[in-house]
Amino acid sequence: MYMQTQTFNISMPKALVSMMDVVAREEYKNRSELIKEAVRVYLEDRRRWNGIFAEGEKQAKKMGITSEDEVNRMVASFRKGV
Repeated sequence: MYMQTQTFNISMPKALVSMMDVVAREEYKNRSELIKEAVRVYLEDRRRWNGIFAEGEKQAKKMGITSEDEVNRMVASFRKGV
């Protein structure tokens, strides 16, 4: 399967590039491959976390919870009861 690609320039601190190069060598990848994988993993994690937060908001709405302070009080109360 052919995948279209796009080339672009990015700026990074030299120290970050050095760390990236070490990992790329350890994993037998080039910078481009490492960056593609890092972005893919980040976007997938972000998608999952958005789903988790959406489900949390849905459940909070069902329970009538309107603030993070209420959640913190509920957690503190639960922990004291355990």
